[in-house]
Amino acid sequence: MTDGLFSPLFDRGAGDTSDTAWLQAMLDAEAALARALELSGLAPSGAGAAVTAAARAERFDAAEIGRQGASAGNPVPALARALTAAVPAFAAPAVHQGATSQDIIDTAAMLVARRVITPAGDDLAAAADAAARLAAAHAGTVMAGRTLLQQAVPVTFGLVAAGWLTAIDTARARLAGVGLAAQLGGAAGTLAALGGAGPEVAARFAAELGLAAPALPWHTDRLRVLDLAAALAGVCAALGKMARDVTLLAQSEVAEVSEGRGGGSSAMPHKRNPVAAIVILGCTRRAPALLAGLAAAAEQEHQRAAGAWHAEWEPLADLLRLTGSAAAWSADLLAGLQVDAARMRANLDAARGLPMAEHVAAVLAPGLGRLPAHDLAGRASADAAATGRTLGEVLAGPPFAAGIAAAGVTQDQVAAALDPAAYLGAAGAFTAAALAAHRGAVHAAHRERGANDQ
Repeated sequence: MTDGLFSPLFDRGAGDTSDTAWLQAMLDAEAALARALELSGLAPSGAGAAVTAAARAERFDAAEIGRQGASAGNPVPALARALTAAVPAFAAPAVHQGATSQDIIDTAAMLVARRVITPAGDDLAAAADAAARLAAAHAGTVMAGRTLLQQAVPVTFGLVAAGWLTAIDTARARLAGVGLAAQLGGAAGTLAALGGAGPEVAARFAAELGLAAPALPWHTDRLRVLDLAAALAGVCAALGKMARDVTLLAQSEVAEVSEGRGGGSSAMPHKRNPVAAIVILGCTRRAPALLAGLAAAAEQEHQRAAGAWHAEWEPLADLLRLTGSAAAWSADLLAGLQVDAARMRANLDAARGLPMAEHVAAVLAPGLGRLPAHDLAGRASADAAATGRTLGEVLAGPPFAAGIAAAGVTQDQVAAALDPAAYLGAAGAFTAAALAAHRGAVHAAHRERGANDQ
């Protein structure tokens, strides 16, 4: 995280998208190219090590490179000159040999992305684990389901948390599966400057960086960037939905959840604002516009774009930064979320049984028919809403009691149908399925990590 007025909010993730991070990624690309050239016999022995030793961001003035880069439309020519001057004379020919500026910046973008995705993935895993704990602990905690912001049929808070869990796990898996590939094509995607060794150098270049080796350069095929952006936006969508639910459930009049460390107000001493959820939304709401900008930039001319490539750099960096920050905030929010089960039940009971009208209609349907049963329950609900009585009180009196008797249903059966805990459908099964899927994903990740460590 960088220092700044807003950085603690929107740059909280452990990944780094600063100018220094981009500079180091570009230097890493240049160093990997020098090593690949040496391995392919196109640079003197020791040139790769010499360039790698010099390719440290702290040795270069990023601001000055940026100023010099203005005349070229990108900072790579200035960086290549500065790096060439910083290496021994025998290694100088290995700097930037065969490459074009876009090779270095595109590859640097993939390196910056990887260095954000890895810690963001850890934060997403922590958020998912916290959501799983909430789902398991509250699998039987009954609360009002809400559609169009109004009470609907009852659900459980476990199911709500399971929904967060599944979305986070899915988004995390999609982000982890994005193909991050090296870029090396030279002036127009042919690597002509490297002669017949071009494909060999490109493969070694990718291997040196631990990036995928594409079948061919992707200078104006921007699907890789778009796939990355879409995966990042997907993470933001999952986290934004969770955060929006928390802000709604934390409203004073609802008060069903609260953040472990709510924030205060500069004017109102009593406030305990859901700060983490609010900041997550501040991050995630910017993702759609950034994704749209990157999608618009994906249409590029011939073998090098005239402006569209340049239009990608800052939006991609912003999307990486904001996604990483949202992930970090989400891990904290879910780990400390406090759930008020009693308040959930009280809010449900305050609806005077109206959310159970669907269940009552289902109980009456065998005797009355589905539509007449629906109409009876609807009229009774309207009566209850108008008079302030409970749905049970209305159904026990005229004219509805006669209709219930005609359906062959007793008042005890109606009372049972009005119990929210008796009308949760597959909430328990769905919650259990989400938890099982999460455990499977965690075990698979552990196995993969163990295989990679061997």
